[in-house]
Amino acid sequence: MVQKAKILLVDDRPENLLALEAILSALDQTLVRASSGEEALKALLTDDFAVILLDVQMPGMDGFETAAHIKRRERTRDIPIIFLTAINHGPHHTFRGYAAGAVDYISKPFDPWVLRAKVSVFVELYMKNCQLREQAALLRLQLEGGGKVVAGGEVKEPAGLLAELSARLAAVEEQAEALSKQLDDESADAAAVATAAHLERKLTGLRRALDALEPGTGGGPASLPSPN
Repeated sequence: MVQKAKILLVDDRPENLLALEAILSALDQTLVRASSGEEALKALLTDDFAVILLDVQMPGMDGFETAAHIKRRERTRDIPIIFLTAINHGPHHTFRGYAAGAVDYISKPFDPWVLRAKVSVFVELYMKNCQLREQAALLRLQLEGGGKVVAGGEVKEPAGLLAELSARLAAVEEQAEALSKQLDDESADAAAVATAAHLERKLTGLRRALDALEPGTGGGPASLPSPN
């Protein structure tokens, strides 16, 4: 069975957390509550999350400060953050959100369909990253042992599985390139541009990890880079 992705919901108001759970329940993923920035940081110490929905206005440690702590930690710095705010002070306030490391900045009240669609993009990306990472780790072990690889119930030569992984990644890279071309104009939404940039960084890491497995690269299994 495919393990569900975890989504961290951070808001000091219980009713807001309840509303977020109602909106995102259709994604059939694991939703984790945090009622403060401190509680969110504790959750991030032990669990891996696909995306964080972070309220800006919270007593004590606000959303911006919480995001700063998240981005300073090596373990959590690449987790996409979507800021949610009930106020909008204009472009400067929005820019502060992106400067804090957010991939999106949404003002309340927001469209439930739009929020769910945006979160689903990051969940899908997270799941693909996990699958590719697991398959690359399996291939790495098999290459060390010089044996064949069992993938999808089939016995495959390491070179064959490597080619299959490369083809899957190429398909995602092609989709990302098409997205970048659509955003290559001055009217592009800043959130979409940030999302595309985040996706590009992830794909670059995965491609680097797969390339290191190619015969003759000089990068043995012990020296492979992490796809993160």
